[in-house]
Amino acid sequence: MTIRAVVTGVGHYLPERVVPNSYFEDKLDTSHDWIVSRSGIERRHFAAEGQTTSDLATRAANAALENAGLTGNDIDAVVLATSTADFTFPSAATMVQHNIGNTSGFAFDIQAVCAGFVFALTNANALIQSGSAKRVLVIGAETFTRIMDWEDRSTCVLFGDGAGALIIEAQDGTGANTDRGILATDLNSDGTYRDLLYVDGGVSTQTTGRLRMEGKEVFRHAVEKLAQTAHKSLGDAGLTSEDVDWVVPHQANIRIIQSTAKKLGVSMDKVVVTVQDHGNTSAASIPLALSVGVQSGQIKQGDLVVTEAIGGGLAWGSVVIRW
Repeated sequence: MTIRAVVTGVGHYLPERVVPNSYFEDKLDTSHDWIVSRSGIERRHFAAEGQTTSDLATRAANAALENAGLTGNDIDAVVLATSTADFTFPSAATMVQHNIGNTSGFAFDIQAVCAGFVFALTNANALIQSGSAKRVLVIGAETFTRIMDWEDRSTCVLFGDGAGALIIEAQDGTGANTDRGILATDLNSDGTYRDLLYVDGGVSTQTTGRLRMEGKEVFRHAVEKLAQTAHKSLGDAGLTSEDVDWVVPHQANIRIIQSTAKKLGVSMDKVVVTVQDHGNTSAASIPLALSVGVQSGQIKQGDLVVTEAIGGGLAWGSVVIRW
C-alpha cells in the first residue's frame, strides 16, 4: 500500500481592481498591441492599498476549504509560497493559519519566486509521505506590484497580484501511476543565473528593491528547463507526454507557454492558459490556473495534470498529479 497526496479542494482569489493594458499607454512608451504581442497579457489585477499578501492568501484558502467542505482546524499544515510576504517575520503562512481559525497545526513560508508553488507542493507532498501531516493547505500568493519599477516597460506591464490554494490529503493508493494524487516531483536550482531575474534590494541592504530581469535570457532558459523538468517528472512516474490530459504551466508569457508545449509534444488544446486575464502572478499563477481550470470544467477527476514553473534563482521544477 502506498500513501498518496490527493487534491481534495481548490480555490483562488483576485483583487477587485482590474488593470487593462490601456492603463500603461499614457504612462510608458507602450500599447495594448505591443504588450499582447510579446506576452499575451491583456489585463491583470492590482491589490488595493493596504491589502497584503496574507489577505489574498486567506481569501484563496477559505475558498479551497469551502470547496473541500472543511474548516480551518481540519488542516494539519499550511505551506505558503511567496516572495512578497507582509513582513520579514513572522511568516505570512502563520497569519493565514490564524485567519482560517487553525489552532492545532503548523505553518511556514517557502520562497522560490515564480517556482514557489511547485516547491511548496513538493514539500507538502513530503510532509504527507513522511506521516508528518495528513492534510496540508498549499497556497501561492503574491503582491508583486509592490516591487515593480514603474518606469521599466519591459517588466512592469507583465505582473499582477493574486492567490490560489490547494488542499492535499493522505489517501491509500496502490503504488501504480493510475492512483489519484501526486505521482512524481522534480526540483532544480542553479545560482549561477542569479543576475537574470532578481530584486535589487532586501533586508540586509535595508532597501525594498525593484524587480530586474533579462527577458531574452530568461525566455531561453525557461523553455529548455521547463520541458526538461516536465519530461523528468513524467518519466519518474512511468508516463510520457502522450498520457497528459492537462499541462498547467506557470503563467508568465504566452510565448514561453507555447514553446514549452511544443517542446513537450503537447497540443495547446491541453494547456490551461490564464495569463491573458491575470498576468504573471509569480508563485500564485499555477494554483490560480488550477482553480480556474477546475471551475471551468476543464480539469476533472482522474485527469493527468503536469505543472511546471521557473523563477529567479534560477529555480525550476514540476509536479505530476492524477486529479
